[in-house]
Amino acid sequence: MDLKRAGVRMQVVLGHLSRPSVPAIVAHPLSGPASSLACSSPPQFQYTLDNDVLSLEQRKFYEENGFLVIKNLVSDDDIQRFRNEFDRICRKEVNPPGIVVMRDVAIAKMDYAPSEKVVMKVQDFQEDEELFRYCTLPEVLKYVECFTGPNIMAMHTMLINKPSDTGKKTSRHPMHQDLHYFPFRPSDRIVCAWTAMEHIDRKNGCLVVLPGTHKGTLKPHGYPKWEGGVNKMYHGIQDYKPDSSRVHLVMEKGDTVFFHPLLIHGSGRNKTQGFRKAISCHYASSDCHYISVDGTSQENIQDELKEITIRRLGLDCNIELKDIWRFRGRTVKGERINL
Repeated sequence: MDLKRAGVRMQVVLGHLSRPSVPAIVAHPLSGPASSLACSSPPQFQYTLDNDVLSLEQRKFYEENGFLVIKNLVSDDDIQRFRNEFDRICRKEVNPPGIVVMRDVAIAKMDYAPSEKVVMKVQDFQEDEELFRYCTLPEVLKYVECFTGPNIMAMHTMLINKPSDTGKKTSRHPMHQDLHYFPFRPSDRIVCAWTAMEHIDRKNGCLVVLPGTHKGTLKPHGYPKWEGGVNKMYHGIQDYKPDSSRVHLVMEKGDTVFFHPLLIHGSGRNKTQGFRKAISCHYASSDCHYISVDGTSQENIQDELKEITIRRLGLDCNIELKDIWRFRGRTVKGERINL
């Protein structure tokens, strides 16, 4: 499926959504507390569901902090396969439909041959069966189900190749909340799985998290006003101030962190001469529902994504943020209900 076919697919999606049989979506206030689907869990467990995978200690840790690291979860063999496919994409040996290849703004115009040197990220790889295998790994999904329940959609896929910083500080990612990008709720039934593809520490730009911030609300985001460069759609919390409670997640190859979409997090500069690779997927329960973000703090990212999507797919119709995410989502376990 090339871009023309992807555009046709989006037109079909939009046509389906315009039918009277599609239920109305009710917008939930973004400033209110995060909502949860009804479940049998005791009241003290809001962010996890009853399961036989997480220990009580792990479950309490996620409830309090909004993230949980599982050591050595993804095998070396799988990670090598993902690296090989990423290399093929970078060298333009394959061109999976719908995939977005992104370059760091500081190196985009440099004269490099097609290779990992010019690609900082590939995302929306749901049509690349080799990379999408990550989203279906049983060892990952068994943990995902603890947060989403049994009906699971893969919503947002990325393989991140953080480049060596050129001195313009463009390799950092401002502190943000992933929910800023998502028009589906409730937030408590969304989780990200983020796997280190090599040793990751503060030197090459590990993840930085603010424990407990998942208990708050979605904050206004925009492009940070700092010295240096910022990559496209790398929004950050507008009023963020450095917090001494932040935690740097040092991880080994195969380690996987699961975190809530309201958790404030980001990553620092890559101060090494190599690349820092990680692969991730945001999952949501199929029981989630879409909201309209018109008139909310998310309207800025909607406008930006609409412009990019319409241009890439050659659409001649109006779309909303929820239309884009309906197009991206893919069932990985159970039944597709609402999403």
